[in-house]
Amino acid sequence: MHKLHFIIFILDLQTINITLCILYPPRAELLPKHFLQIWSQFDAIELITQRTLISQSISELLIERAAQFGLLLDDISITHLSFRPEFTNAVELKQVAQQDVEKQRFLVEKTEQSRQANVIVVEGDARTADLIGKALDEVGDGLIELRRIEAAEGIANQLSKSRNIVYLSHGPQM
Repeated sequence: MHKLHFIIFILDLQTINITLCILYPPRAELLPKHFLQIWSQFDAIELITQRTLISQSISELLIERAAQFGLLLDDISITHLSFRPEFTNAVELKQVAQQDVEKQRFLVEKTEQSRQANVIVVEGDARTADLIGKALDEVGDGLIELRRIEAAEGIANQLSKSRNIVYLSHGPQM
């Protein structure tokens, strides 16, 4: 639909304002031939994945073609695009399979990162044990004896607060 506005001077010098609304639908019998020339340039996957670019390309072709007949097209849009159910199902299955592949790839990467983290923790523990061993070699068993005394002191402190404690002397009388 196109609206045109004219101001016309008629024979008796009157001015007339006219607004026309012109509808110009395409001739349906010619559309398959014209569209076949345009659409045959693309395959189904391109139509799905590059819809915006193809819509723009088709719009440019139709605007150029309509201009040859004195028509100015303002806007052309692909409003609906569908395929046979078998093809649509196949595309959906392919997308689901690609998503599954991506999910598996993510899980593999996550597992690899977890493995690397475990290796780092084990290497850190080994380094810690190595440093403790070197420290014990340098200062002797003093640190171990200190830890034993601290543990015994803690146990003795807890036992002294309990009511059910029997004190036994250390020695041959036991």
